[in-house]
Amino acid sequence: MAKNTELHTASVLAFERKLDPSDALLYSGQWSDRGNPDQWIAIPVREKSVRGTISNRLKANKQDPAKLDAAIQNPNLQTVDVAMLPNDRDTLMARFTLKVLGGAGKPSACNSAPYQAKLESVVSGYVDRHGFSALARRYAQNIANARFLWRNRMGAEAVEVRVERKENGATTQTWAFNALEIPVREFTAQGDAETDLQELAEVIRQGLAGESFVLLEVTAFARMGAGQEVFPSQELILDRGQGNKSKTLYTVDQIAGIHSQKLGNAIRTIDTWYPDATERGTGPIAVEPYGSVTTQGTAFRQPKEKADFYSLLDNWILKDQEPAEEQQHFVLATIVRGGVFGEKAD
Repeated sequence: MAKNTELHTASVLAFERKLDPSDALLYSGQWSDRGNPDQWIAIPVREKSVRGTISNRLKANKQDPAKLDAAIQNPNLQTVDVAMLPNDRDTLMARFTLKVLGGAGKPSACNSAPYQAKLESVVSGYVDRHGFSALARRYAQNIANARFLWRNRMGAEAVEVRVERKENGATTQTWAFNALEIPVREFTAQGDAETDLQELAEVIRQGLAGESFVLLEVTAFARMGAGQEVFPSQELILDRGQGNKSKTLYTVDQIAGIHSQKLGNAIRTIDTWYPDATERGTGPIAVEPYGSVTTQGTAFRQPKEKADFYSLLDNWILKDQEPAEEQQHFVLATIVRGGVFGEKAD
């Protein structure tokens, strides 16, 4: 097919996210009482002041034993936020809703009609060939395996995830998963779990395809032990004054919570298509235009390798160079993620 030399990337180009989670609120109860979640009590955030010791790495000119002994005598006082289960309750409950929206591929803002027409044509071709089944199956897995609990999942003896589909305020479908038996590094499952995952994925697919309105209520139970610490989101406060609290946790109406952005990041951790994924052994990463993983300080999709979202999209739209199938999944997953992707003038 001939190159389209007239088409240029729109300078204004934005997509709304199509997976829209609420914040998760945290509650406590007994594992044996999972059938009465409405009776569980909210987990508050409280302050704790501690006397810490110097443990940070010292510069070479400050490693003199006498100076270190003197420094250790100065208390390292800290005030931090903490969230704990009560001493008579052993289980954390996290609850949020997830809305799945249709219209992927239709920009919320685009200042170039020819570009928008070509973009929608390309996305329509992808949907005709693949549908949203591949993406929906992976999103479903990250709901069922409770990846969204982050550190709370890692420290749990048992984790159960219940998903309810809500229509007109009523529950029309339900699924329950033993989250610790569903892999977080592979998109597979065994037995009944796979059957349930396929059903959940089909509902998500219908939402992404715009075939029906999809609202899911997700409730996760994590048995962590009575009195144990739980982990809400931490607020990013750039301008902390000296002597102020050194860690602030997120609350909603005085209930500990997890940011919706953090939930969304976990659900879209489906990208195993980045370069050298097998050799790196990192496992799935969140869908990001450059494959950014801040905890590792690494961008797994470098523009130099033409593996980033912008290179793949531009080649596909402007040069009619269709990416490999798995990279098409990545491009569509990034559009589902949403964002502002216009090209600024130099």
